[in-house]
Amino acid sequence: MQTTLLLYNDNKLQPQNDTSLADIARSQLVLGFGGKEVINEQPVYEELKSTFPEAHIVLCSTAGEIINKRVNDNSVSVAAIELEKTSIQPVAVNIRDYANSYEAGKALINLINFNNLSYILIISDGSHVNGSELVRGINELVNNRVPVTGGLAGDGTNFRSTVVGLNEKPSSGNIVAIPFYGKHFVVSHASMGGWEIFGPERTVTKAVANQLFEIEGQKALDLYKTYLGPYADELPGSALLFPLGIKTRDDDAPVVRTILSIDQDSGSMVFAGDIPNGSKVRFMKANFDKLVDAATHAAGQAFQKLPAAPQLALLISCVGRKIILGNRTEEEVEAVADTFGNKTLLTGFYSYGEISPFCDNAKCELHNQTMTITTFDEL
Repeated sequence: MQTTLLLYNDNKLQPQNDTSLADIARSQLVLGFGGKEVINEQPVYEELKSTFPEAHIVLCSTAGEIINKRVNDNSVSVAAIELEKTSIQPVAVNIRDYANSYEAGKALINLINFNNLSYILIISDGSHVNGSELVRGINELVNNRVPVTGGLAGDGTNFRSTVVGLNEKPSSGNIVAIPFYGKHFVVSHASMGGWEIFGPERTVTKAVANQLFEIEGQKALDLYKTYLGPYADELPGSALLFPLGIKTRDDDAPVVRTILSIDQDSGSMVFAGDIPNGSKVRFMKANFDKLVDAATHAAGQAFQKLPAAPQLALLISCVGRKIILGNRTEEEVEAVADTFGNKTLLTGFYSYGEISPFCDNAKCELHNQTMTITTFDEL
């Protein structure tokens, strides 16, 4: 496996690494993560198709692009991958063709041949797709047979619409799966948040999909405001500092859920993922240093499963982390780079949701506010 990292900026593709360059003629996969306006309004797909004529090209919009130790906005981070002992067969569906995201997830996996399958990468629309339901549909058919990771496309901090494309100009509603085949392909993954939990554990007593109405019979928003203190006057913006940790079973690790909006009239909150009735919730708060430390720990956890430094690491982090970290955002990417060392190239994006199992041989989960890392290599 060989990889070339390129940056598309000012209508030009510029290589970003001096070693491990993929053979353009033999590159099977090109991943491009970019600002929505750039990939919508500039000939990004056309340029990549012209440069890599034999490759499958996957493009998605972002809330920020990761390339090596840098975080950019309104550019395109490109990874061209030449697989020497591994094959891929990307497939895609559009959410508009299905009743819901759960059915779209099942339909997507039904397109995949599981013979000799090693891993599945998911890149999904982040505005029309319910990530929780998508993951539920995926898990029903994958059934822990192979690891599944990925993320939901972003739209900066606009939260209006996202675009994804497979071998075509990106558009809304698309969900792409990239299955990797062969025994020589090596993948590892890890996902960590770094949030501090506070307050008692409470039970959700009324919720519909991703809208939370009541916690133990009390209006969720009223209870939430009591914990925010002075930050309550800054809602909904301050909600990013205080996500919710959710457990559907007592022995589960908590999944972080970001608050997208609030409804003062009903006293409810809308989250970037479903909140099941009967689930246990606790409030969480941001700690800058712990967010960066979590990125380090995620990299270390992924690295310790490998015989050597991987060729490529795909980083998918949450837009909420980028907003909170502000001008310190690159610190979490630098922390990952320092853990892997100079032999590992980094690409990725800031997302509207991250997809990863909590541990090996487990079903994938939808996460918010995490740094999720997937490494790629061949033996």
